[in-house]
Amino acid sequence: MNSKPCCQYHSPDGQRCQEIDMGSGFCFWHDAKFDKSGLELTQKLERYAKRGGLLQGLELKRANLEGLNLVKFGDHNGYDLSHGNFYRANLRGAHLFNNTIEHASLMKADLREANLHCCKLENTNILGVKLDNARIDNLQLGEQLMQESRAHKALKEKAPEDAIDLFLQSEEIYRLLRKAAEQQGLFEMAGKYTYNELRMRHQQYPKRSKKRLVSNAINLLCGYGEKPENVIRFSLSMIVVCALLYFLFGISYQDQIIQLSQNNSFSENLSALLNSFYFSVVTFTTLGYGDITPVGISRFIASIEAFTGSFSLALFVVVFVKRMTR
Repeated sequence: MNSKPCCQYHSPDGQRCQEIDMGSGFCFWHDAKFDKSGLELTQKLERYAKRGGLLQGLELKRANLEGLNLVKFGDHNGYDLSHGNFYRANLRGAHLFNNTIEHASLMKADLREANLHCCKLENTNILGVKLDNARIDNLQLGEQLMQESRAHKALKEKAPEDAIDLFLQSEEIYRLLRKAAEQQGLFEMAGKYTYNELRMRHQQYPKRSKKRLVSNAINLLCGYGEKPENVIRFSLSMIVVCALLYFLFGISYQDQIIQLSQNNSFSENLSALLNSFYFSVVTFTTLGYGDITPVGISRFIASIEAFTGSFSLALFVVVFVKRMTR
């Protein structure tokens, strides 16, 4: 007696589906041509998962999976739903804790009130998902969104229009994630998504345009208001650069010019360098003790440093307080 043929689906890691072929070469779960629109498959899928069915590569486009419970208790890895198609699927209230849904499509899926805690969604399309009241803490998206990595690839292939469209999609996704994080009070996560949202917007600006240059400056200075450490790095860099300029162009101390000179000994030049650093710090912080004064071109440098310093210190307070009050 001949056994019934099995589904031809093979997962990328070599696993083969053992379900019965429906006549198309694939089983019910892996047949992309079988229209599952509106079919209530919640309980059926739960039973399939519990009996050890292959969950990779599921074709559940527009399926009704409301309230789906796929939590694998006692297993740190959870279920693997990678490479699946959940386009416009109804996953409202689904419990997907710690599951892996990588290299898949959740595009425009309804994930309202779903539990996505610790889910791994690396390289998954989540454009247009509904995340109202969804639990997204510890969501793992990888270093880049799927659209973001494709956009950079498009730039390398000299397809700027495709890249801009993909960066726009990435911006939209980060905006959705930011709003969902803010809704749940996950403000640190919201800050990270805000930074990435603005970074994606920056990528859409034309090269060498005024908007791109301003965006670059803001990112370098404070990480779009999300990175106080950037302000610290900028401040330290400014102090060091100005100190070296004072060392080269000279400053006045007790009617004597302090600057680099070949006629000075090593210890004298070192003392001049340290005094230049001291003067740079008091100028940047606008303390202005008056014991050392700038001369010549150093006056112009000191004016710029003092203005930049007062601005940077105020900016650091704003960004730091914003970060700490979350």
